[in-house]
Amino acid sequence: MNEICKLDDIIPETGVCALVGGKQVAIFRTQNDDVFAMDNFDPFSKANVISRGLLGSCEIDGQKVRYVASPMYKQRFDLATGKCLDDERVSLRSYPVKVNHGVVMI
Repeated sequence: MNEICKLDDIIPETGVCALVGGKQVAIFRTQNDDVFAMDNFDPFSKANVISRGLLGSCEIDGQKVRYVASPMYKQRFDLATGKCLDDERVSLRSYPVKVNHGVVMI
């Protein structure tokens, strides 16, 4: 796993972008300090902007799902899986994340 940044470097309910293995990865921190990572490339707008998206939640089949909405066309992606909630044919690669002694690792 690669050290990315300190957890405190990410403001709760926002995202940052990091270069991991030559690829842009969007990393998000929730209010509860849960951390998620997925590709930063938005397949709908063809731009690397997912890290600037807005975090939210909705209920699907009785389960609360946390998502990031693309800042471009507002498609929502499940933070845990990268699946697009608005188009089941599309998903972003998600990455395992670990926080070790306050350091975010992917």
